[in-house]
Amino acid sequence: MTIEIIIFLFVAFYVVWYALFLMNIKSVFISNSKDSFTEDVSVNFSIIIAAKNESDNIPVLISALKKINYPTVNYEVIIVDDNSDDNSFEIVNDLCSEISNFSVVKAIDKKYRGKRGALDYGISLSKHPNILITDADCIPEENWLSECAKKTQANCDFYFGIAPLIQRNNLVNKISCYENFVNSFLAISAIRLNLPYTASARNIGFKKEAYNKIGGYSNTLDTVSGDDDLLLREAVKSNLNICTLTHSGSFVYSETKNTFKDYFSQRARHTQTSFYYPLKQKLFLALWHSLNIAFILSPLLIFVNNLFVLPFLIKIILDITRTALYQRRFGYRFKIYEAIYLQILYEIFLVVHFFKARFGKIEWK
Repeated sequence: MTIEIIIFLFVAFYVVWYALFLMNIKSVFISNSKDSFTEDVSVNFSIIIAAKNESDNIPVLISALKKINYPTVNYEVIIVDDNSDDNSFEIVNDLCSEISNFSVVKAIDKKYRGKRGALDYGISLSKHPNILITDADCIPEENWLSECAKKTQANCDFYFGIAPLIQRNNLVNKISCYENFVNSFLAISAIRLNLPYTASARNIGFKKEAYNKIGGYSNTLDTVSGDDDLLLREAVKSNLNICTLTHSGSFVYSETKNTFKDYFSQRARHTQTSFYYPLKQKLFLALWHSLNIAFILSPLLIFVNNLFVLPFLIKIILDITRTALYQRRFGYRFKIYEAIYLQILYEIFLVVHFFKARFGKIEWK
């Protein structure tokens, strides 16, 4: 078999697989747009937030939660201070003292180390049958609970939503936002392939009954990070009904890291969790990312055959097409030239994140 035929076969396989992702995403958005919400049926939520040294961020979150367009009698907010070294607890206590459905507690009886211990403690104090989790540095949309209520009424045991990063005009931010866009696209598409593997901790919901069924966080202790993804892993093992939130009213925003040091540390924590995904999901991701990296680097073999530039060109065209079609669906706006260089950086940084996660030291704050 000649090199030309091999190149064309690989390109054909890649195009078909990429087209499958595009169709999957389209079907997810169409399916979710048909969700209905019966307003006379009350869905009660407990929102749990773990906070550690978040004195700068927590007032913004509380302000956003106070604007939630949902009856206050139908939800509570429990903020768990995870032994902060700053005055986070005092700030939250002052801000919440006159809000009847808001409370703050200290994580003094954690069963697990790190963030999952604080979340588990908050869940143990919750009074409602449906749990929502977000982070202390987030800004949920006003209709967040209404959109989550649709998933609860649709008998979803576990659901996760889109969590865009706020776009700024600097390189670290652009890289982070584009990575978030691509990763969210891939994660939601994987649901349609029956290969769920990741969920953003900024926008997760589940029934408390389902949480107890999988043993809570007790089976997610493989790594100090990854409480969200590993909880999803356990939901997959238990054959729970897993859904996605895609309506813009369910978005939960947050800021990106400001420096490359913080950015690489954060991405290493996320990447380390992938080492503990189920085997099928790991094979799926390994094949997809390996193929993409190979296509990005294919021009390096142009001295062997000029056709090695073809995989690169096809990939860039498909990536631009994906960005143009779906970026606004995920809360982003990128220019065409940004989609090109950011996609190249995305593939290269995947390798960097992998080695940093494999050989670096990972900590929860």
